[in-house]
Formats: sequence, structure tokens, C-alpha cells
Amino acid sequence: MVSRSSGKRSIKRSIKKTKKRNKQAGVTPGKSKKRIELGKSAVIQDAGADISAENLSPRQRLVLERAAAARRVETVSFILLVFFGCAFLGFLVNILIDPKIGVATGGALICLVMSFKYQRLALYAFIIYMPISGTVTYALGGSPILQIAKDIFYIPALIGVYQFCRKNRLPIILPKAIKPPLVFLLIIVIITALVTNVPDQFIGGEDNTLPVVMALWGMKIIFGYIPLVACIYYLIRNSDDLIFLLRMQALIILGASALGFIQYLLLKTGVCAGTVGTGEQLYRASVEARCFVGGSLLYSPTLDQIRLPGTFVAPWQWGWFLISSAFFSFGTTFSDKSPFWRAVGLVSLVSVMVMAVVSGQRIALVLVPFSIVLLTVLTGQVVNLKRFIPIGIVLGIIVLYLAAKNPDVVATRFDSLATRWEASPPQQFITDQFSQVWEKQEGIFGHGVGRATNSARSFGKTILIETYHPKTMYELGPIGLFALLLVYTTLTVVTFRIYRATKDKNLRSYAASMWVFILFMSYCPYYYPLDVDPVGVYYWMAAGIVLKIPELERQEREKAAAIALQSTDEEDPLAQSSAKSRGQRNRAKKQVHFT
Repeated sequence: MVSRSSGKRSIKRSIKKTKKRNKQAGVTPGKSKKRIELGKSAVIQDAGADISAENLSPRQRLVLERAAAARRVETVSFILLVFFGCAFLGFLVNILIDPKIGVATGGALICLVMSFKYQRLALYAFIIYMPISGTVTYALGGSPILQIAKDIFYIPALIGVYQFCRKNRLPIILPKAIKPPLVFLLIIVIITALVTNVPDQFIGGEDNTLPVVMALWGMKIIFGYIPLVACIYYLIRNSDDLIFLLRMQALIILGASALGFIQYLLLKTGVCAGTVGTGEQLYRASVEARCFVGGSLLYSPTLDQIRLPGTFVAPWQWGWFLISSAFFSFGTTFSDKSPFWRAVGLVSLVSVMVMAVVSGQRIALVLVPFSIVLLTVLTGQVVNLKRFIPIGIVLGIIVLYLAAKNPDVVATRFDSLATRWEASPPQQFITDQFSQVWEKQEGIFGHGVGRATNSARSFGKTILIETYHPKTMYELGPIGLFALLLVYTTLTVVTFRIYRATKDKNLRSYAASMWVFILFMSYCPYYYPLDVDPVGVYYWMAAGIVLKIPELERQEREKAAAIALQSTDEEDPLAQSSAKSRGQRNRAKKQVHFT
């Protein structure tokens, strides 16, 4: 048997011998050191010495293999322990309270414990789960608590990022330029809550159930996902991580669109009954009409009333998911280095356009094509003829073919859009909303944090305002609206400068796509997408991606420089000296990554 202590001493002796041989051969090892975990022990490895498996003896390799096997056993044991322990607790809740609550409890505990253990993977789980959260919510009973279940993944990951930043003295709020307007907004929100929500808590009344809790919920809506910028920034370690994230997003879009299309087919073929009732019931989305995935829907084809929720809680969330997906799919379609993944991005983009028509979402029917045209112009892809023309031709042929095969569906959707536009023009609707809010405005403060937030209605009476900026002014007053726009404007300007300063064409295209998304959502006057999923998450996610681009570009330049140095004539002493000095400087840079 080989003990761990003897194996550790053997590896240390091998390291010393290797350093001695390198010194005799004229190789100067760097002084930076890093720790490598071997089971529960740690062995110091010199960053400058190239200690590979070839330098180790069979005995030392055996020690490493046993350490890796021990880690695997430890991981499997932990997962099994968590699974059976949480499943047992869920089973108890199942017996004592309710089966659905038992399943939700067991699943939530498993996700929470695993997220704290594997915080990096929790961020990916958060991004994957968010589009299907509505389906899970209504599959388990539709409790309002389940609508924030995605934070089970987000909060542990955020805690991990905070600890990582504190340990390495890195900023948790990014970019730095956003801090002053963010602090200003925070002060306005706190003052508004103290002036309006807190007095309402003591005054009481039928409409003031929990005004302080409503204020806290409103603050969570405004500030809750701003740290996601840092989470995404530290999640992406290199270009491969960025490509993986955007490819994963393309697959998520494809999967969600496929589920939404199956939902449409089930309704069309009569497998699902759709909306049943009389009078106004035939014009309203309801949970009772739920089909396959998602939540409440409206399906009355005889009245040309179709509003599908896809995988989300409500139809309007699905519409904004399709709009957001157009930006991410566009980035993969035009910027990915792999032809296969560009094709996948193109398919996801087509699926978004198809679902914009099929789902009956008028806002998506208008903004998805508009977003694609806007992206094509602002990202400069229209002049990239080598890539734009083939993709544009393929995209055009697919869309025209689908439209020709389903002319009735296309005609019905555009007639519905025209009717709605004539009945309530968007510009007039937004103007009326501002006028109504301004008439009710008294003083410089608003009516209270969360007072116009639909998701806060459980804590007290709320007012329905269907446009974002009037809603913000109603809650926080004119100064609060100005402060919020200042935050969004600062982020838009910072990301624009990064996009314009990026030289790498692929990274520049990614940055351009995300910046256009940030620009569009920052000033979109219709509805309140930044307050709800998925835009409230994707907005800050896109900002984290753009802010990471300069670091990724620097890494790419260093890789190119390293390749150029390797191709230099090794017999040139001056080149060797230069290479050594550059290598020492690069090794001197401390590289830290969120794991």
C-alpha cells in the first residue's frame, strides 16, 4: 500500500529534482506558486516548471489516480446523501401536508444544497431553469412562492461570487461607472419608502395590508438582479466559456420554442380544449385553459383570439422571451466560429420568428422582425456580405416557405395586429399613461415603492400601469424616474464604448448584439419588461457579457503573441531572452477565476 504522506513526499522530491534539472538546463522557473488539491491535502506546484505526467513515476501516478478516484467517490456520496435526505423530507411533507408541496419541498432542498456546493454550476442552472419556471410553477400547483423558485439557484451563486470577490478584492458591482447613479437611485428608493410605505404601515386600512413588505419586494424587483452582471462576468473565464454560454442559450431557445409549438399543435388538433366559456370569458386568458406547458392561455380560434404562454406563466412573458431570444440567436448566427453552431443559431432564429406568428403575440410579431433589422444595421452585419448574404437568403427562403404554407395563420395574425393598432395606437396609449400618472402626481416623491408592481399585489392594493416609465414615475416620482434612467443610460454608454473599442471581429459582433439589446430595453416605452422575467434577467446578463469582452480580447492577443514567439527561431539568443522575460511577466500576473 502507498500512504498519502509517502506519496506527497515522493511528489515533492520529484518537483525538487525537476526544478534542479531545469536550472541546470538554463530554464528559469517563475516564482509564482499555486495550490493543487490532492484529496484533502495540498501540494505546492511551481507555476514556471512544466511538471506533467511524463515527469512522474508509476508510483506517483498511482497516488494521483487514487486521489482522483477518492474525489469521485466523495462527489457521488455527497450527491446521493443530498438526494435521499431531501427526498425523505419531501416524502414526510407529502404524507403530512400535500403531495405537490412534498415534491416542491424535496426538489427545492436538493437544488438549494447542490447550488451551495457547486455555485458555478448553479449559475448555469439558473439560466436554464428560468425559461421553464412557469411550466414548473403550474405543474406544482401555481403557488406564488414557486414563481421565485429560480432564486434558489441565483442566491447561492451570488453568495459564492461575493465571497470570491471579497477574497480577491474584486468589485461586485460592475461597471464602476454605474455606482454613482446606482447609489443615487438607492437613496431615492429608500426615501420614497420611508415617506410613503412606512407611514401606510401604521395608518393601516383595507388597502394597506403589508406596505413595508411591498416596498421590500419593489426594491428586490429594481435591484435584485443587478449583481448578475458580476456573476456573468466572473462566470466567463475565457472565450470558450462565452461561446459555450451563447450556444447553450441557442439550445434553450430551440427547446422552449419546440415546447411552445407542441402546445399550439395540441390546441389546434383538439387534444387540449382551449378556452371554454361564454361572453367575456372567451376573450381572457385563464389557467383553466392551460395546455401541456406554461400557465394561463387564451385559445378561441373562432373569434380569432389566440394568446399562448409557451413555457412561461403568462402570454406576455412569452412574447418578451421571443423578443429577447432574437438578440441572442442573432449573435450565435452571425458570430460563432463553427458553421454547425451558426446553423443552430439560424434555426433558433427561425423558430423565434415562427413562434412570434403562431403564438398570437402582437408585440412579438412587430418587435422580432424589427429587432432583427435593427441588429443587422447597428452591428454592421449588412456590410459583411460573405456571411450576411448566405444567411439572409436561407432565412428569407424559410420564412417565405412557411408563410406560403400557412397563409391563413399569417393573415389572421396581421389582421389582429392591424385591428389592435387602430383601436389603441401605441404612441397614444403611452401618452395617455403618462398623462394619467402626471395628474395624480403630488410633490416630488411617488406613491410608494411597489405600488404599481403587479407581482406585489399579494402585499396590498396595486394599480395597473402597463408602460414602464409611467409606472416608475408613479412609484418613485419624477426624480426616481430620472435616477433609474441615469442608471440605464450609464450602462448603455459604457457597453457602447466597449463594443466600439473591440477589434476582434467575432467578439465585436457578440458585443454589438448584446449592446443593441441593452439599448433597446433601456428605453423601450411599451409595457414593463425590465420588471419581469425574462428581460429582467437577460438585460443584466447581456451587460455582464459585454463587460467581459475586453478581457477576452486581451487573452486572445496574448495567445496570438505566444504562438508568434513559439515560431521564432530558437537559436536566436535575443529572441530567447525576450521570450523568457515576457513569460516571466505573464506568469507574474495573478489569474483568479470563479470556480
